[in-house]
Amino acid sequence: WKDDIKIDQEAVAGYVGGEFPPNGGAHSGRNWGAFDIQKEVIDLCPTRCMKYDGGKLKIDNRECTRCMHCINVMPRALHIGDDRGCSMLVGAKAPILDGAQMGSLLVPFIKVEEPYDEIKEVIESIWDWWMEEGKNRERLGELIKRQGFQKLLEVTKIKPVPQHVLEPRQTPYIFWKEDEVPGGWTRDIKEFRENHQR
Repeated sequence: WKDDIKIDQEAVAGYVGGEFPPNGGAHSGRNWGAFDIQKEVIDLCPTRCMKYDGGKLKIDNRECTRCMHCINVMPRALHIGDDRGCSMLVGAKAPILDGAQMGSLLVPFIKVEEPYDEIKEVIESIWDWWMEEGKNRERLGELIKRQGFQKLLEVTKIKPVPQHVLEPRQTPYIFWKEDEVPGGWTRDIKEFRENHQR
């Protein structure tokens, strides 16, 4: 989904008050103590986009990455939005030694409506790239690993978004090109240091 998470504040209060079991009752085999919304939901949000203040749950949906942890913990209180589509992942594989590996997220959100032209455009651009650049018996995931995720983004004409990065400061996919940098690679270092003093 693309729009805001729907919040039922009465159901949130029900979870906080112990009226509903968290996680749909999946962990009810043992006594885990009272439900702590701060510890079990808000502190575990990867982007820290939630807060529980004055008996109300608030979500900054611009910061939400749609990980669905909060929805899984409180399924009666939180629901996905109405603007729905699909995500497209590419390059999944199951090597014998490493085991099954999920694909990389290429398209975080795309509408699923007939005649599905947007989806077909992405798939056809990947097919064309793979047919031109792929080696004999090379899978798409191996081609992406060999040529880089940035090349896949260029081929599919998809702009880089934060969802493409697995975790901060870890193997960035996006690199600047000389024509994208003001002044290119050969700028005056003295002028740069004057503008960027410590």
